[in-house]
Amino acid sequence: MNVIEIADAADGRLADYLRLRDVNLRRSLEAEHGLFLAEGEKVVRRALHAGYRPRSLLLTERRRGVLPGIAADLPADLAAGPEAVPVYVVPESVAEGVVGFHLHRGVLGSFHRMPLPGLGTVLAGARTAVVLEDIVDHTNVGAIFRSAAGLGVDAVVLAPRCADPLYRRAVRVSMGAVFTLPYTRLTDWYGGLSELRERGFRLLALTPAPGSVLLPDALAGAAPDDRHALLLGTEGEGLSSRWLDQADVRVRIPMAERDVDSLNVTAAAAVACYELVRSH
Repeated sequence: MNVIEIADAADGRLADYLRLRDVNLRRSLEAEHGLFLAEGEKVVRRALHAGYRPRSLLLTERRRGVLPGIAADLPADLAAGPEAVPVYVVPESVAEGVVGFHLHRGVLGSFHRMPLPGLGTVLAGARTAVVLEDIVDHTNVGAIFRSAAGLGVDAVVLAPRCADPLYRRAVRVSMGAVFTLPYTRLTDWYGGLSELRERGFRLLALTPAPGSVLLPDALAGAAPDDRHALLLGTEGEGLSSRWLDQADVRVRIPMAERDVDSLNVTAAAAVACYELVRSH
């Protein structure tokens, strides 16, 4: 492998990994260069398995032992030869100086993004989908992806203002589920749901508001070929009135009578995804 020792945190070759907790800087840098970061050996290897092409890898000295495994996952043209991906090995102090905190996992990968597929491609053959409206917390987005993938949901659709699933924190929390679960982003918040309905999806708006029906009841009798899309709203306010009005039915999760009317969005997503997939 193309292993390069670097002892200076100011070395320009490490620019992809600069100040990982500076959200504004990261958004600008990643958009400009079309890249995203994966953190931890397992997540880096999952990105490679999913076909993402690395720009470079960054390892702390104590994590040299992971190199053979990572090398085995690299495409042949990137493991050796003139196009071999650079693997920067740095002391712990240098890694901390670059990323801005102690790099506990000791492994980072910078990857090229792929173009997002169209809605038709993502939903082709899908019977279940989760649609996220303006969920802006990267941790929540990553957790929802992990639940949806683990429970067998077929696809995720994001509203235009949703957080980036390939932001480092979302990638880490999802444990790489963002690499394997098909997803895309709507270009039109106002009328985007009509595209799902035109493709045969019944729209289920998850809300604890009065008038909603129990999710298991709404899914009762679903046929194997039925298509359902579960709409999930923002962390605080929930779904907008526009999306609630466009839904075919408003649904809620059964709750015990203990003065708790709802779960947080990640827990609610997990429960609802289980019910959604079970019904099919």
